[in-house]
Amino acid sequence: MAKDENQDLNGVAANQAPERSEAAAEFAAPAAVDWSRLSQPQLIWRRFRASRLAVTGGVLTLLFYACAVFGGFVSPYGLHTRFTDHIYCPPMRPHFADAAGNWSLRPFVYGYVQRMDPNTFEITYAADTTVHYPIRFFVPGDAYTVLGIVHGSVHLFGIEQGVPLFLAGSDRQGRDMLSRMILGSQVSLSVGLLGVVFGIGLGSVLGTVSGYYGGLVDDLMQRFSEVLMSIPRVPLWMALAAILPVDWSPIRVYFGITVILALIDWGGLARQLRGRTLALREEVYTLAARSAGASDWWIIRKHLIPNNASHIIVVGTLAIPGMILGETALSFLGLGIRPPMTSWGVLLQEAQNVRTIVLNPWLIIPAALVIAAVLAFNFLGDGLRDAVSPFSK
Repeated sequence: MAKDENQDLNGVAANQAPERSEAAAEFAAPAAVDWSRLSQPQLIWRRFRASRLAVTGGVLTLLFYACAVFGGFVSPYGLHTRFTDHIYCPPMRPHFADAAGNWSLRPFVYGYVQRMDPNTFEITYAADTTVHYPIRFFVPGDAYTVLGIVHGSVHLFGIEQGVPLFLAGSDRQGRDMLSRMILGSQVSLSVGLLGVVFGIGLGSVLGTVSGYYGGLVDDLMQRFSEVLMSIPRVPLWMALAAILPVDWSPIRVYFGITVILALIDWGGLARQLRGRTLALREEVYTLAARSAGASDWWIIRKHLIPNNASHIIVVGTLAIPGMILGETALSFLGLGIRPPMTSWGVLLQEAQNVRTIVLNPWLIIPAALVIAAVLAFNFLGDGLRDAVSPFSK
């Protein structure tokens, strides 16, 4: 009797063993993705996440624009706050340990002692290790507004009132370079974004209309875009920027530069959409809408432009770096944004001579921000282009 029971138990265990092994294997190995059940946005998101450079570029882009939107809160000082006793002050390095080896959980900076060369009258700075200024967070300071709506006076970090904190050094007027770079990004990044929006709107409509109608309309638009694209950009930027009246306010100059950049850069997108529209206008849904009596503008607005939306987004993302470089070049040459407004190009004006670069190398830090922003947008645009491509794996 006991023998029969043992045999039954052994049989049950043998039958359950495959089930347990299958469950363990299923738990250990993740289930395969059924790509056929994913929607197009889900497929694009999965392809985009597979590229580390694209994700890195997207994170950096969001970080740049977050700092630009909340620039008044992130920057330690206002745009025009001056410390006239600290002209061309080198960057202050945060410390967690003093000269005696005592550690602190809160970062601090040393005070600076000014010295003047009696022969050249050049002012130099030396760190005073006997004076410590702890860096505090959420400190009161200069008043600011966020998007012109929210008013505040609390800054992300700072030190004692009246004591300068120059993590990126100061300029010839004793203004904090870090604050000016953060607040200058509001102009440089928004010019690129608004210029691309205007350029995309113009290029999308003209390119789609050119490909849809063809004939004389297509020839005129394409020849005009070819002439515009054949002119070197920098001389064309300079010529158009020089047309702006000298007595214009900084805000009007800002929008004028934005419109100029948009009017120049629409040709490439228009030519690309023209080629895509030549194929889309022969699709079944376009022919069906035309047979049903739909107007040309309705077909363009409801069918052609939406089907080119992914391509428009990718081209727009890749065009923003060109807009940023265009604004920086114009402002650097003195033909773009003018003081009292500040952009990365305006900040680089002070680094035009070799003497300034040799004696005050921190003044070229805005160039590193331009390079980082351009690379971030390029990585993001390349990742989006690969993600929306139907042939990507």
